[in-house]
Amino acid sequence: MLIGLILLNIISSKVYKRFDLTEDNRYTLSKATENIVENVKGIITITVYLKGDFPAEFKRLQTETKSHLEELKARNKNIQFRFVDPTDIAEKLIKGGLEPSRLQIQENGKLSEIMLFPWAVVSYKNKTENVSLLKDVFSNSQNQQLESSIQNLEFAFANAIHKITSEKSKKIAILRGNGELNDIYIADFLRKLGEYYFLAPFTLDSVAVRPQKTLQDISEFDLAIIAKPTEKFTEAEKFTLDQFVMNGGKTLWLIDNVQAELDSLMQTGETLTYPRDLGLTDLFFNYGIRINTDLITDLYCSEIPLATGNIGNQTQFNQFLWEYFPLVNSQNNHPINNNIEAVNLKFANSIDLLKNDIQKTVLLQSSPLSKSVGTPAIISLRTITKKPNQAEYNKGNKPIAVLLEGKFKSAYFERIKPFKIAIPKEKGVENKMVVIADGDIIANETSKGKPLELGLNKWTNQRYGNKEFLLNTVNYLLDDTGLINIRSKKVKIDFLNKEKAFEETTKWQLINILFPLVILSLFGFIFNYFRKKKYQ
Repeated sequence: MLIGLILLNIISSKVYKRFDLTEDNRYTLSKATENIVENVKGIITITVYLKGDFPAEFKRLQTETKSHLEELKARNKNIQFRFVDPTDIAEKLIKGGLEPSRLQIQENGKLSEIMLFPWAVVSYKNKTENVSLLKDVFSNSQNQQLESSIQNLEFAFANAIHKITSEKSKKIAILRGNGELNDIYIADFLRKLGEYYFLAPFTLDSVAVRPQKTLQDISEFDLAIIAKPTEKFTEAEKFTLDQFVMNGGKTLWLIDNVQAELDSLMQTGETLTYPRDLGLTDLFFNYGIRINTDLITDLYCSEIPLATGNIGNQTQFNQFLWEYFPLVNSQNNHPINNNIEAVNLKFANSIDLLKNDIQKTVLLQSSPLSKSVGTPAIISLRTITKKPNQAEYNKGNKPIAVLLEGKFKSAYFERIKPFKIAIPKEKGVENKMVVIADGDIIANETSKGKPLELGLNKWTNQRYGNKEFLLNTVNYLLDDTGLINIRSKKVKIDFLNKEKAFEETTKWQLINILFPLVILSLFGFIFNYFRKKKYQ
């Protein structure tokens, strides 16, 4: 036995093997992660700022992070990691963009606040990538935050490693020429997207002069992003996009089918909303959807800043809930929307799903307490002062963002083509696209002429899931590593019921103290009884 134990220790020191006996296989790496990790050729250093005294829940996040990194290191010795106490370097971390999280902790019936840096920094050669370890700070309860964070660990680290070790290969066209959003309003998203893919503006204006050349040029891109067009598409432009789709080009449509702008509303207090004719109805109809000319109003919504008075020479603003700004929670039914914060929309439209051979997945939808308002209509800020009749908001769950997958039929099937090409495709190859009935989902706010982070409310500093949702969408449309599928992994964490534990503290203390003494006394009595009986 002694020799066997010695041999077992020698073998275990040379060979690393961990058996995953969990029901949800939380410690089993996906195939995509294994491929990414095994392809790492140089030294990767991961610095984790989760060291120190934490409550039990955050100790669990620390433990799970360490266990996951140990698994990555076991797969590839080039991956090195260390845990660092951020207490003495907090100011340096904040300057580097690693914002601390202030969390309320309830222990023994007392509420206290702690500050921690739930971040890791992945370094490879001259590249670094920050990894956030704590998710859903604003949306969910603390236990749900931690469960989401632990569930997101594999994707977060695999994505960071893939990003800093792989070279760009896919190309994305940002469409211009039809009144799309100006660069300053999509700057933050394009900056983030540029870390993964090649980006280039592409105008469809040249279709009028050189349609064949324009179609050939756009075919060199892997994805086209159409961000809130406001001018009608010509038949030649639509045919160009249609053939781009038929030949396998991916598309991300961000469409406002109703003219409703915030600027005029803020100036006069009310604005006229009316349908916007983009000429895309027949295109989408053939693909299997219809974007309605309505506006979604939702009782679960974000806030709008309004001037409420002056103090001295400065205007004072307050935040009011505005039902035309739906706050959409993820359904967690797809890797794109799995485990993300609520997405903030502005003047969104509903989408009808039509019957055809295309597979449709609703990625975003309004809450059950929502309804649609037909246009043309006048919307007024005065409605903020009125209490909504909840009985009217009973036609919710309106689709707002839809993923379409399959072999699309051309919108110009058995129709006269706007211009001649060699072999027009009537039926497309296997393809996918995402249609979002809100162009403002991609628009970041600005301050002093500079773009702010997408999804950040500059008045409240609250962050929404817009950027993550759109990044997941693009990654899914272009992903060839299977990385995005890691997001569908589910991890179920069981947490202690703190309220119940506090209420029953005395009972369990007595049980833990008295029960062992009773067992010991009972054992002593029985032992002495049989001992006396045997030797009497």
